[in-house]
Amino acid sequence: MKLTSKGRYAVMALADLAKFNSVNPVSLRDISLRQGISLDFLEQIFSKLKKHSIVKSIRGTHGGYILNKQPVEIKLANILNAVDEEVKTVQCKKDSKKGCNSKTSKCITHNLWDELEVHINLFFEQKNLNDLIDNSSESRN
Repeated sequence: MKLTSKGRYAVMALADLAKFNSVNPVSLRDISLRQGISLDFLEQIFSKLKKHSIVKSIRGTHGGYILNKQPVEIKLANILNAVDEEVKTVQCKKDSKKGCNSKTSKCITHNLWDELEVHINLFFEQKNLNDLIDNSSESRN
């Protein structure tokens, strides 16, 4: 199981936005410089985040992006979902009549990986952007 760069960068960029979004919109260029993420990649990510109403764009010379909700209201699961990131620990489809490895039954460890997927998704459902901001502040003290 592996999160792609798209999912990781979306969470990183939004944590950055939450941290620096006190009053004014934050430009993608600033996020790019602070986090070391390609500006082109950020534009793709923020397009999806905007479609899912996680961020709002502000036009103008001092434009950029702001969060659409408070950081505590934005779950990591919502961010990952917005950028089409899927946590999947098994190769087979859950509702498929075919089992793992194209066999007729599930593999011997299927339930273990399936249970792990549930735990991971629950973890992302319970964590929000505010948790990330709090953790980054605590680690500097």
